[in-house]
Amino acid sequence: MSPNPAKRLLLVEDNRGDARLLCEMLDEQGAHDTRLTHVESMEDAEAYLAAHAVDVVLLDLNLTDACGLEAVQRARAAAPHTPLVVLTGQEDAALAVQSLQMGAQDYLIKGQLETRGLLRALRYAVERKHLEEALFIEKERAQVTLDCIGDAVACTDVAGNVTFLNRVAERLTGWSCAEATGQPGADVLRILDGTTRHVVPNIADDALDPATAVHQSSNCVLVRRDGFEVQIEESAAPIHDRSGGLTGTVLVFRDVGASRALATQLDHCAKHDFLTGLPNRMLLMDRIHQAVALASRHRKSVAVLFLDLDGFKHVNDSLGHAVGDKLLQSVASRLNECVRGSDTVSRQGGDEFVVLLSEVEQAEDATSTAKRMLKAVAEPHVIDGHVLHVATSIGVSVYPDDGTDADALIRNADTAMYQAKESGRHRYQFFRPSMDVRASARQSVEQSLHHAMERREFALHYQPKIDILTGRISGVEALLRWTHPSRGVVAPAQFIQVAEACGLIVPIGNWVLRAACDQARQWADAGLSFGTMAVNVSAVEFRDKGFLQGVLSILVQSGLAPMRLELELTEGVLMQRADCTGRILQTLRASGVRVAVDNFGTGYSSLDYLRKFPVDTLKIDQSFVHQTQLAGDDATIVSTAINMARGLHLRVVGEGVETLQELELLRLHGCDEAQGYYFAHPVSGSDLTPTLEREVPVPVVKAWSPSSAPAPLDHSVRL
Repeated sequence: MSPNPAKRLLLVEDNRGDARLLCEMLDEQGAHDTRLTHVESMEDAEAYLAAHAVDVVLLDLNLTDACGLEAVQRARAAAPHTPLVVLTGQEDAALAVQSLQMGAQDYLIKGQLETRGLLRALRYAVERKHLEEALFIEKERAQVTLDCIGDAVACTDVAGNVTFLNRVAERLTGWSCAEATGQPGADVLRILDGTTRHVVPNIADDALDPATAVHQSSNCVLVRRDGFEVQIEESAAPIHDRSGGLTGTVLVFRDVGASRALATQLDHCAKHDFLTGLPNRMLLMDRIHQAVALASRHRKSVAVLFLDLDGFKHVNDSLGHAVGDKLLQSVASRLNECVRGSDTVSRQGGDEFVVLLSEVEQAEDATSTAKRMLKAVAEPHVIDGHVLHVATSIGVSVYPDDGTDADALIRNADTAMYQAKESGRHRYQFFRPSMDVRASARQSVEQSLHHAMERREFALHYQPKIDILTGRISGVEALLRWTHPSRGVVAPAQFIQVAEACGLIVPIGNWVLRAACDQARQWADAGLSFGTMAVNVSAVEFRDKGFLQGVLSILVQSGLAPMRLELELTEGVLMQRADCTGRILQTLRASGVRVAVDNFGTGYSSLDYLRKFPVDTLKIDQSFVHQTQLAGDDATIVSTAINMARGLHLRVVGEGVETLQELELLRLHGCDEAQGYYFAHPVSGSDLTPTLEREVPVPVVKAWSPSSAPAPLDHSVRL
């Protein structure tokens, strides 16, 4: 999705708590380039807008000095060309709709407000306003052009026969003045009612009636001499002589086809997405309201599907927005082919679509449509010579079980869509009430994460790696720990994925790398032997455009020797965009930084990429270490991995070692290093320092065989 274009935001809110929440939401998304100005009254807002330009006005409808539609009117008067998004309570939904009719771009319900929806509303408000401005300019240009075209003028005598046509009238009727003169007006001016298609009585006759004097008609169609039809507006008035006697009539008419077409176009654009031509959010909301009302009367269901494309951002970033726009148009066309004529496919903005299935008989109807859409979107798209592959994740909500209004149905479908993404993408997921609880918990974690670094809630713990032959520490791995002031210790599994999804993993990862390098430099300056400092790098961090430069800068700033740093990447990270990955790893290798493949065996496990990329170490996933037996598939995997690594001159680390049996098996297969609770739990840097100072090796383990009973844990070997 595109970045938020609202750089200057005016918030008009007299509830300081609500204002603070909105400010925090913007801060949470890292919108550092957004300048938020907060005022508490409409009077202050009017004064500010008189002196400053803003991109969006975010307006509470319940101010002390302006309430409801009055607030909207005053805001529109103070900044008529600025997008307006209103804030309202849940009980004021009807008032919010009236605000849209008065020119507001969108509305947000306070009780349902969340960060993603806020940023989406601000972004879409600016986009829609830009479109309106472009359409207004086009309308003005067309209007000036129409004003410069002279009206058609025709005259008749008292008998109704044509006596004159000007050049515009000649063009519109297809008759020359010479040919038309003396012809009955009804033959030259063949006019139909635009609605009924019936022949309109000769307006010249009406104009001769003193009771009518001037006759006008706006919804008419002129049938030209060649049968071509022209939409016209016309008027007629009598012509008098000096004595006041009637001598005929003058008819003035103009071609209004262009202006009516423009009006139709403007109406269409106000309700449709400018890129795909699909209904926009405003029209979709109206259609959902209608579908819900109809379904309620007929005792049927309505389904709402929320779709988000998987892989679209990569297309946009690598091939440009022009190709991305054409891809969205291709997706829109395919989605339309998957639904009935009574259904609605809508684009909400970015790569998000919402589909309304009206009058659904049963849930299976939505299931079959979702499956068709998954298949249709996944088929290759050929755009400008590129064969593009994208997929979609779909969330489904059903009326009345999952909501009784448009907002609830869309919101719950959106929640289900994110569940589908978390479950592996390219799939559909029906909404369940438990998702609301999970979404709220996720939102709470996300909000807390934004403050975690500034409040110094993060800390690093370090777990040693042990050289199996010598028993000495050969390296340490930095592990992130988060202690929340009220939740206590939050497990990484509960916040890492959230940090990746909301974009916070990059600044958090930078902090982890900097803190780990600083600790390693302190140990090195103290003359302590710790081997290498290993830091995990997620896929999101590795794909960030500033990743490589960030690593090199932190090394320079910390003063840590590059060969002391080891970056741990999973197999999946290495296999994405292999060419780019290879260049980054080559640069790291050239600088001296070491690279380890983490959780080896759980991903691609391809010998080809191990040969292709400059990798130093393989870390065998703990799931294989825990289940290893001397005879078994897991033992074969471990043995094969170790032998393969030796052939490629790589070191091998066994992860998650918890028993003496596991350690001895790794040693027996020739593993170089081991790491796990058997040796030490992760501890703070200060707690690990005394161990490094003692330099006490772990005693060499005794040989173990399957015929002997597992040796008891010897706690003396722990650090």
